[in-house]
Amino acid sequence: MTTKWTRRSVLSGAAAAAGSAIIIRPSLAAEYKFSQYHNQAASGTLHKNLTAMWQAIAAETNGRVETTVYPENNKLPGGDPDALKMLIAGEIQFFTLMGGIIGTVVPVAEAQQLPFAFKSAAEAHKAIDGPLGKYIGEEMAAKGMYLFPVAGFDNGMRQVASIPRPVTTPEDFAGMKIRVPPGQMMLDTFGAFGAQPVTTSANQIYDALKTGRVDAQENPLAILQGFKLYELVKYVSLTNHMWSGFNAMAHPATWKALPDDIQGVIERNFTKYVRQQRQDQAALNASLRDDFVKRGLVFNDVDQAAFRARLPEVYAVWKQKLGSKCWSLVEAEVGKLG
Repeated sequence: MTTKWTRRSVLSGAAAAAGSAIIIRPSLAAEYKFSQYHNQAASGTLHKNLTAMWQAIAAETNGRVETTVYPENNKLPGGDPDALKMLIAGEIQFFTLMGGIIGTVVPVAEAQQLPFAFKSAAEAHKAIDGPLGKYIGEEMAAKGMYLFPVAGFDNGMRQVASIPRPVTTPEDFAGMKIRVPPGQMMLDTFGAFGAQPVTTSANQIYDALKTGRVDAQENPLAILQGFKLYELVKYVSLTNHMWSGFNAMAHPATWKALPDDIQGVIERNFTKYVRQQRQDQAALNASLRDDFVKRGLVFNDVDQAAFRARLPEVYAVWKQKLGSKCWSLVEAEVGKLG
């Protein structure tokens, strides 16, 4: 059986290095031809690991699987929300996406980025590899998304990078226009701090900062590097306000139609490369502070207590939205919230 496929082109090494889609082309004619979308730059650890993963899958299936990996969602104008619709419709077969945006369709997925819940990326990985992640996957299945058992590629702990001033207290957010990804929890959280959240796709953050549409953005340090945001921001406030990652998903009908042996190869490699990418991303995020300081960025640490004090109402709203089962699974990992 051959899955639905979109037009492909063969790219030179130079074009691939410039950030175009990477086609993993085995020597034999493929039975299964897939597209893999993600929203990160081609220079990032997610793209590199997804590319290596699909190369390994092509080799292990003796050329039966051929996959094109598209960084920055193949420049879709609508970004992640449009790509998610394409996955659900079967127009693409594999996609990685953060929980907050999945939460626009499956509310419990937003549990992955409850503010000040996870103290570290490692703590978040443990939770989403366990009962919490399994429950989110069950809810996603009902809405047309297959979530892999070990699905959480890492983005990291999110920090605030701003142009006009550092953020040391919630009051520093007053009137500040900050770019956030789509997702109601992000809007609620930064609204509680007094900021003015603005949503854009990841590859539009640079232009939003450059044109003054926003004054700040919040992301792990690796995103400042991948999209060259260090050229525009001045201050980096180490808020560690949320963890974020990229959930590995497949189109359910495509997945179910695959033979067991192909499923086994793909699932095993997702597990392997999710774990490898987590290590790569952690190392990258840890290494970037010194580099950014040399570029003139100013870092400050943040006392989270004042920010947490603004969140009881946000926690109360989201406890109700997520439901008692989901909330209990989160608190089993991180302790009581609110």
